[in-house]
Amino acid sequence: MTKQITVEGMSCGGCEETVENALRDVPGVEDAEADNESDSVTVEGEASDEDLAAAVEDAGYTAKV
Repeated sequence: MTKQITVEGMSCGGCEETVENALRDVPGVEDAEADNESDSVTVEGEASDEDLAAAVEDAGYTAKV
């Protein structure tokens, strides 16, 4: 399953990498691709919206799932 989530606070490639790594650590996530210019992340996998949002927020960003 593919999900698109909005992530506020990313401003560079390092931010993208931080968010991607945080999401890839969530059980059920197969891949994550962040784009700071569109404030979005595409997530592949079966993780719950709550788990995705929690991982993004634990990484220091704001998620809108």
